[in-house]
Amino acid sequence: PLRMKQHTENAQALAELLETHPKIARVHYPGLPSFPQYALAKKQMSGFSNLIAIDVKGGKEAAFRLMNHLSIIDISNNLGDAKSLMTHPATTTHSNLSADDRARIGIGDGVLRLSVGLEGAEDLKADLLNALEAV
Repeated sequence: PLRMKQHTENAQALAELLETHPKIARVHYPGLPSFPQYALAKKQMSGFSNLIAIDVKGGKEAAFRLMNHLSIIDISNNLGDAKSLMTHPATTTHSNLSADDRARIGIGDGVLRLSVGLEGAEDLKADLLNALEAV
C-alpha cells in the first residue's frame, strides 16, 4: 500500500505539471479533471495509478528527443517497476498496428507512456522539464 501510494502521488504531480507544459499536446491520466472519465475514476479509485500517457507536440521526432534527454527516467518496453520508465508505443508495444489503427485508438507518433516510479517527485519533474527543453 505505501509503495502504490508513493507511485500515485508522484504520477499525479507529474501529470499536473505536464498538462500545463506548452510542448505537451495532451495528458491522459485519470487523476486530472480533463480526463474524460475523471468523475468515474474518482468514485471508483482510491489512487489514480502510476501510468501516464502524454502526447508530445512535434510527433515521433520530438518524443524521441525528449526520451533521449532523460537522465533519471529510463527508456523501456516494459512498464510497472519501482523505477520510472518511459516507452514509445508506436514503435514498441503497438508497432504491429498500422498508423491508421494506432491513430484510431489514440496512439499517435508523439505519444509516450510513463510508468512513474518511487524516485523523488521533484527529481522526476526536473528530469522531464530538462528533457522538454530539448524538444
